[in-house]
Amino acid sequence: MRLDSAVLVFEELSLVPALPNSGVHDARPVAVGVIGVGNMGQHHVRVLSFLKDVQLVGVADINVERGLQLATKYQVRFFADYRDLLPHVEAVCVAVPTRLHYEVGMTCIRHGVHILMEKPIAASIAEAERLVSAATEANCILQVGHIERFNPAFLELQKVLQQEEILALEAHRLSPYSQRANDVSVVLDLMIHDIDLLLELTAAPVVQLTASGTHASGSGYLDYVTATLTFDNGVIASLTASKVTHRKVRRLTIHGKNSLTEADFLNNEIFIHRHLPGQPTGQVLYRQDEWVERVYTNNIEPLQAELEHFVNCVREGNQPSVGGEQALRALRLATRIEQIALHNQIWSVPRNGLEKSLVSP
Repeated sequence: MRLDSAVLVFEELSLVPALPNSGVHDARPVAVGVIGVGNMGQHHVRVLSFLKDVQLVGVADINVERGLQLATKYQVRFFADYRDLLPHVEAVCVAVPTRLHYEVGMTCIRHGVHILMEKPIAASIAEAERLVSAATEANCILQVGHIERFNPAFLELQKVLQQEEILALEAHRLSPYSQRANDVSVVLDLMIHDIDLLLELTAAPVVQLTASGTHASGSGYLDYVTATLTFDNGVIASLTASKVTHRKVRRLTIHGKNSLTEADFLNNEIFIHRHLPGQPTGQVLYRQDEWVERVYTNNIEPLQAELEHFVNCVREGNQPSVGGEQALRALRLATRIEQIALHNQIWSVPRNGLEKSLVSP
């Protein structure tokens, strides 16, 4: 639905014009808007409303009733057409359906507006590549919402693994079925989070890949997928993602040369299992072969950390830790996993380094 002009909930705010990025800290509030205020977008609005040095200007959504309700709650302006919001902001959070990421993203870039795009970056690799290229040419920040990078458990996990040699990884990301994100497969909705994390932890290209999946709902997309990856440095990984499991799980297990580390992203917990070097002498009823360390993390909401990082990048003119290139890398691998799972195929890189055609087992 499009209205000829924006629907105003409150009087127009007095905005400071955007200044060129100089790399020098600027204490002025950053004018931000949110495009798409559904399941995820409403949380962007909530967090932005209490961040310091942020001026939440308004929200845009084609659902007028929902948009007006949220705008009234947070005392900001509502726009039935997101394009009417763009002249008033320096940056936006885009939380629209994946199929609209390219169109909305390119429009924002043409207006010189910095973007935090919810994952996946786009519906196809070609669209993602054009978005990344356009943002670079326009000197616009393009951050992508791989939110687990900002999870306190993952940030602490990276520190824990600095002195460990990784042998293998297991990722499980399971959810009950819901109507959210039902325009993409479970690979692009859920597994892509763990794909991004594994690429970051291994810092190596994938050289072999197998995957299988199944349709368990009427969405027409894969709802359950499992994949096995081999990296160039010898690390192997297994990933399982599900939209039809009756329990929510977000867990990453790292098998190391000296330890077994388990990270629970739902509860912000990390447990490190180590083998005891010696055994007790004499007769014992029970023997303990290992000891367990519990790593404590902070309780900051990952979305808050992600948005603070985005706003700081806009203010300071810095590139985000999860920019378009990193998101494109994850999308390429996710797309390959999706295609292999659909056709029950095996993919590998031949010895000469050239990409091998997909071959059925």
